[in-house]
Amino acid sequence: MTTLSPTRSLPSPAEVALARESSRALSACLHTRAETRQLEIFDDQGAAHPVRVPVSALRLLVDALTEIGEGNAVSIIPIHAELTTQDAADVLNVSRPFLVRLLERGEMPFHKIGTHRRVRYVDVIAYKERIDMERNKVLDALAEQAQELKMGYE
Repeated sequence: MTTLSPTRSLPSPAEVALARESSRALSACLHTRAETRQLEIFDDQGAAHPVRVPVSALRLLVDALTEIGEGNAVSIIPIHAELTTQDAADVLNVSRPFLVRLLERGEMPFHKIGTHRRVRYVDVIAYKERIDMERNKVLDALAEQAQELKMGYE
């Protein structure tokens, strides 16, 4: 899987309901010390096909189903993926020009393929985590200041 083509459509109400039900059922399979689990998948004719699945992949499936069950669209991106500037901007929920300015200021590493910038997914996530930590520190400081000033936040 070398390309990124995220699903942008939201799940239908029927998909949301089915994902909730499936997530709950598969969650029961996660309570194991085994590294794999065997599942059966039934084809259109009702024939069972046993499938051995790593528990780590099953956890990922349960996480995806949980998100879909909450009405969210889900994309799976390999950790080593290289994103276009638009894809990286979408992950951060910012505009592409804003992301390009971040890249040019050196806030996130990137490389060029011809004239096109590419950003590693892992670097986008590291930037997001760093910014989120900084935001939380500022929010904590503001909350502390509001308490010191007795602004009604007890």
